[in-house]
Amino acid sequence: QVQLVESGGGLVQPGGSLRLSCAASGSIFSINAMGWYRQALGKERELVATLTRGGSTKYGDSVKDRFTISRDNAKNTVFLQMNSLKPEDTAVYYCNQHILPNGGSYYYAYWGQGTQVTVSS
Repeated sequence: QVQLVESGGGLVQPGGSLRLSCAASGSIFSINAMGWYRQALGKERELVATLTRGGSTKYGDSVKDRFTISRDNAKNTVFLQMNSLKPEDTAVYYCNQHILPNGGSYYYAYWGQGTQVTVSS
């Protein structure tokens, strides 16, 4: 069994910062790509940022230069540093990790439970 647990969401004023974390635990052999997605009320889920094990990153256009994704491979954890937050960043944020379970043959895409980020004055 593999679990992803997210933390760090909450309420912040416009212009503020938050740092999200997502830790994977369980029967894990290897982790490849990690990422963050978000879904605002009434909208489709969209890419926020991804980071491969090799260090390549990809960001959604609306968060470039404001958000930074990073990872701690020793702790199976991915982070999202969010700066200069705007009301339009309000959404449920989901982490995603591509994990090869112990004894498995394929990498599976696991998802966190989601954490609410609200940007409002």
